[in-house]
Amino acid sequence: MNITIIGASAGVGLETVKRALQRNHKVTTLSRSAISLPANPSLTMIQGSATNKSDLEKSIENADAVIVALGTGKSMKPTTLYSYFAELLTEVQQETNTQVPFIVVTGFGAGESGAYNSFLMKMAFKFLLKDVYADKTKMEEIITRSKINWEIVRPGLLKDKPLTEKYRVEPRLFKGINIGSINRSDVADFLVKQAENPTELNKYVSLSGR
Repeated sequence: MNITIIGASAGVGLETVKRALQRNHKVTTLSRSAISLPANPSLTMIQGSATNKSDLEKSIENADAVIVALGTGKSMKPTTLYSYFAELLTEVQQETNTQVPFIVVTGFGAGESGAYNSFLMKMAFKFLLKDVYADKTKMEEIITRSKINWEIVRPGLLKDKPLTEKYRVEPRLFKGINIGSINRSDVADFLVKQAENPTELNKYVSLSGR
């Protein structure tokens, strides 16, 4: 199948590209930075911006599924990247009426999930991540109110460790959910498998390594 990955040059996005290629998919990427991967006939790389309408339209025009893994790197400064992208994506979807699944990565702590964080994580969000996650929450709200065929994925703290394919998937929030760290490679595995078979559409899914 044809999978588009938006925000593909680093982190979860780059791991998702690798995993999709391993599973023999054709992959189109959209990212500002060049992607440091060997040439592959199944990989089409578009260097551009997710907040540029023509770049976004070009990247998703032949997609069977779209994975959104936007990030701001290590920056904790206030941003409107996520909400601006969501507004543009909604506009593009309305114009094209595309009904493919859009699997969107935010993070555990966005939206209502913030109330289910541990005390230490709540403090980290309050003093370090508040502004970034406020905009991720806006992105969730814009997308889930739209006619986009959406799935929101909220992984815990991300780690750079090898793929295990052993992780916990929680499609609802509950007291004691205890979302901990998870490998980026395992998040990528979940994203690609959801692109193949989107069993959690119109749900907020939390991911943890244990």
